[in-house]
Amino acid sequence: MAGPPPHDTHRADTAKQSIAEVFARIAPDMALVEASLRDTVESKAELIGVLGTHLLSSGGKRLRPALVLLAAELCGYSGPRRIELAAALELLHTATLVHDDIVDLAEMRRGQPSANAIWGNRRAVLAGDFFYARASSIIVEDGNLAIVESYANTIRLMAEGELLQLERSFDVDVTEAHYYDVIERKSATLLSNCCEIGSLLGGVTRNERNRICEYGRQLGLAFQLRDDCLDYDAELSELGKEPFADLREGKITLPLILTLKRCPVGERDHVASVLKGAARLADAHGGMAPLDSPEFGLAPIADLVTTYRGLADTQRRAEEHVTKALDAIAPFPDGPAKQALRSAAEFSVARDR
Repeated sequence: MAGPPPHDTHRADTAKQSIAEVFARIAPDMALVEASLRDTVESKAELIGVLGTHLLSSGGKRLRPALVLLAAELCGYSGPRRIELAAALELLHTATLVHDDIVDLAEMRRGQPSANAIWGNRRAVLAGDFFYARASSIIVEDGNLAIVESYANTIRLMAEGELLQLERSFDVDVTEAHYYDVIERKSATLLSNCCEIGSLLGGVTRNERNRICEYGRQLGLAFQLRDDCLDYDAELSELGKEPFADLREGKITLPLILTLKRCPVGERDHVASVLKGAARLADAHGGMAPLDSPEFGLAPIADLVTTYRGLADTQRRAEEHVTKALDAIAPFPDGPAKQALRSAAEFSVARDR
C-alpha cells in the first residue's frame, strides 16, 4: 500500500504568496469591510462588543467577504453595496463558527480559546444569534429580493448540513453520498452564496451567475476536503485546533469513508469498535472524546487511513474540485479578479492550515 501524500512545501509557499498578493490588491476594500464589521458589533450589551472584538480579531482568512468583492469585480460592479454585503457574509460565517463550537464543545478556534470556552455556552449562543440578526439586517436593508432569497436559502441549507452530520455521528456505515450531502450544505453553500451575491450586484446573465455560483460551490468542496485531510495530520502544529478533532466528535469524513470501503472486514470491525468506545467517551465528556484517553486509540485509525490511501485520494478529489471551479469561470474575461479567484482555488488545496 502507498504511504501518505508528501506535503508539497514549495507549492504551499507559492499558494500562500499568491493569496497574499490577492489580499494586498484588495486591501483598501477589505479595510472598509473591517470598519463595517467593527460598527456592527456595537451594542448596548457590553459583552457583545467584547465578544465580537475577540471573534473578529482571531485571524480568520476573510475568504468569504473577499469572494463577494472579487465576484462583484468579475461581474463588473465596484459600487459601495459590495462592502456592506461582504461584511454581512463574514458576520454570517462568524455566527456559524460560534454555534459550531458550542455544538462541538470546541475549546479552541484559530489557535485561541473559543467564545464558549471563555464566556460559556449561554452567552456564546446569544452572541451568535446577534451576529445572525445583524447580518440579516444588512441583507434586508440592501433591498434586493434575489439577494435576500439567496441568503435565506443558505442559512437553511447550512442548518440542514449540521443536522445531517449529527444524525450519523460515530457511524461507520456513513456513505460518500451522505458525506457529500453534508459538506454541500455546511461548506459549499456559503462560498457559493458569496459568489452569487457578487454576481447579483453585477447584474450578469443567468448563465454567468450560475457559473460564478458553481465556482464557489466547487471551491467550498475543495476547501472542506483539504480540511478533512488536515484533521488526520497530527504532525501539523499550526492547525489552530487539536488533531483528530473531527473524529473525536464522531464526524466520519471522506478519508475514513474511503478507508472503510477498502480495508478487510477485521480492520473495519476494529474501527467500528474503537468508534463505539469513542461515542461512549464523547457522551461522558460532553460531546468530544478526550485526545489523551487510553481507551481511544487514534493512531491505529490514522495509520489505516494512510495505508489505504484515504488521505491521498481525498486530496486528489479536492484537486478535481479545483479544476471544476476553474472551468466554471473560464469563459469570463481575463483580468485581476479572475486571476485572484484562480489563486484562491489553488490556495484551498495547497494550504497547511
